[in-house]
Amino acid sequence: MCGRFTLTVDADSIQTYFPWLDEIPPQIMPRYNIAPTQPIAAVPNDKPNAVDHFLWGLIPFWAKDPNIASRMINARADTLAEKASFKNAYKRRRCLILADGFYEWAKVPGQKAKQPYYLRMEDGAPFAFAGLWEEWQSPEGSQIKSATIITTEPNPLVAKVHNRMPVILHPKDYQAWLSPKETPPTELQHLLTAYPAEEMVAIPVSPRVNSPANEGPENIVPVG
Repeated sequence: MCGRFTLTVDADSIQTYFPWLDEIPPQIMPRYNIAPTQPIAAVPNDKPNAVDHFLWGLIPFWAKDPNIASRMINARADTLAEKASFKNAYKRRRCLILADGFYEWAKVPGQKAKQPYYLRMEDGAPFAFAGLWEEWQSPEGSQIKSATIITTEPNPLVAKVHNRMPVILHPKDYQAWLSPKETPPTELQHLLTAYPAEEMVAIPVSPRVNSPANEGPENIVPVG
């Protein structure tokens, strides 16, 4: 799964790396420990040139309780087309979730505590996870926009740390993923594969990232 990630750049830097975006909220600030049910920056396919804030954790439109979000932070690529929680969004409501790294925890022989790793592009550039989004309406009429990160089998680098990894889309595939048209899964499934390991690095970092309360650049400083 992907349970924590970062977006350590500001709005100006996002514009530099994603020059086709027309709308980027100026209040986006560097984040070093984004956790489930917190706000995340995403580009939905109904407004494919605009960044908006979504709650991390999908709330299907049919859900009776928004607390389901905490259990819906990830969606497995291999079952998207079958699961009631995801199949409609897979065809109609896809998004890019902006990031520049994510954390995973590896077992350490002889120790109970796991070692956190920070995984990012070798050049440190921002990228986009493949995501799904929904808009949920409460009985009182309030609305919540939410999103989930799609995961897949890990590449050889991530496999040393964890048995799943988030789907990182290649920039050439952004347009296809953000198509506003209803798209059958057969036309999208080939995009949901592991990003090349040779373009990524895995960095052991401090266990301070274990707590979502701990923010700041200290989280991604190498240890050991």
